Amino acid sequence: MMIADSSLLNNMLTITVDEIIEATGGELLTDKAGTFSGVSIDSRAIAAGELFFAIKGDKFDGHEFLYSALENGAGAVVHTCPDHIPDGKIVIQVEDTLRSLQDLAHFMRMKSNAPVVAVTGSNGKTTTKEMIYAVLSSKYKTLRTMGNFNNHIGLPLTLLNLGNDDEMVVLEMGMNALGEISRLCEIAVPDHGVITNIGTAHMGRLGSREAVRDAKLEILDGLNVAVVNADDDFLVQGMKSVQNFHGRVVTFGIENEADVMARNVCPSSKGSDFMLDIKNGETVSVNLNVHGRFNVYNALAAAAASFSLGIPVPDIQKSLETYKGFPMRFEMTKKGGITFINDAYNANPSSMKESLQGLIQVGAAGRRVAVLGDMSELDEFSDDEHRNIGKVVSEMGVDVFIAVGMKMGLAARESMNVENGKSVQEVYSFKDVDSAKKEITEILKEGDTVLVKGSRSMSMERIVGVL
Repeated sequence: MMIADSSLLNNMLTITVDEIIEATGGELLTDKAGTFSGVSIDSRAIAAGELFFAIKGDKFDGHEFLYSALENGAGAVVHTCPDHIPDGKIVIQVEDTLRSLQDLAHFMRMKSNAPVVAVTGSNGKTTTKEMIYAVLSSKYKTLRTMGNFNNHIGLPLTLLNLGNDDEMVVLEMGMNALGEISRLCEIAVPDHGVITNIGTAHMGRLGSREAVRDAKLEILDGLNVAVVNADDDFLVQGMKSVQNFHGRVVTFGIENEADVMARNVCPSSKGSDFMLDIKNGETVSVNLNVHGRFNVYNALAAAAASFSLGIPVPDIQKSLETYKGFPMRFEMTKKGGITFINDAYNANPSSMKESLQGLIQVGAAGRRVAVLGDMSELDEFSDDEHRNIGKVVSEMGVDVFIAVGMKMGLAARESMNVENGKSVQEVYSFKDVDSAKKEITEILKEGDTVLVKGSRSMSMERIVGVL
C-alpha cells in the first residue's frame, strides 16, 4: 500500500497516546502508554516511532498490512481489533480510521498559533500555493502541502507534519463534490482563503458550473480574509450572493480595478514583466520567470495573500522573481530549433484555453503547434466541451493542431470548420498517445513552438519524452 511518503511527516509535533484518545475518542487496547514521532499510512515506509493508521480505501484495506507496519512502527490506529498485539506496541481502536486521522490533524492544528492559508480554485491552485510559500518562507518557517496532497487524506497528513517552530501554513484544497471543501476547512480551520478562479473542472460530476462555484465558495466559512480574482465575473457574482461571510475581501486582477493589480503586462523571453500595483500606493516592477498570463494571475493571488499577512511589498517582489515553476506545468525547453511547452500535468476546458493563449503569446515567431489530449471528468458535457476546444484552437490562430484521443478527435473536426475563425493550416488526429508518438516527429519543423497538454489520465508527457 502506497499513498503517503512518511519522510514528509517526520517533523511533526510529538503526539501522546492521551492526545490521540482525546482527539479521536478511541479505546486503548494495550496497557502501554507512550508518544509518537510521526504518522504513516504506508506500511512499507513507516519509520521507528511512528503511528500507523489502517486506512480502508476502495482498492485496499490498511488492516491487511497491520502486522507489517508494526514491525517497524511504534503503534497503530485500527477499526478492527487484531487477533494479537505484538509485544511493546500500542494499538488504539476507533470507529473510523480515516475520520480519526482527520480529527487528530484538526487537534494538532488547533495546538498551533500559525496562521493557515488555504488555496482553492479550478486552475492554478498548486502554482499559487507554491508562490505563496516562496514569499512566506522568505520571512517565516512555513509548512506547505507537498505535491498534490490536497484531499481528505493528503491534507490531514500535511497538518500532521506541523512542527513547534512552524510560523505559517499554506494548504491546497481540492474537491470532487459539494461538501468536500467544507470538510477540509473543518480540519484545517484556515484564517486566509484564496480562490484563484471558477472554471469547468469537475463540472461533469457536479452537474453545472454554478455547482462548481458553490463548492469552491465553501472555503469562505470562518475566514478572516478572502482573496479573490476580480477579473472572474462568475466568481465575483457568486461572492455577492454569499450572505454569511463577514471577513475582509482582498481582490486581485489585471482588467478590473482591484486591491492588487498587474499593470503593463508584457511577455518576456523568460516569462512576463509587469508592474505590481498595491492599492496602498506601493508599486514595484516584477520580472516573472514563468510564462503565461495565467501565471501572472497566480502571482497576483500570491501577492495579495502575502500582503494581507503583512509581508512587505519588496519581499513579495523578490520572492516572485525567484520562483522557477513546476515540471509539466507550462515548462518550456528548446531542442533542435523547436520550443516545447510541457503542460501535460493535467487539463480541463478552462486551463486548455489559458494554455492555448500562452502558446499564441510565446510562439509568435514560427508555427504554433497544439498537441492536445482528451480531457476527463466531464461526463455528459464531454462532447460539447471538446468541440468547443476545437473552436478555440481555430479562433486563436493555432497553425497545427494534433489531437490525441477519441474525444479530442471531435475537437479536431470542429477546428476545421472555417466558420469558427482563422483556418488551421494542418490538423491531425490520433486515437491514443502511442499512435501519436509514431508520427509526431515527422510533423514538426524547426522554428515551431509546441504545446503538449491533456488530462493526467492521458499521460501526455510520454509524447514530450519522444520529442
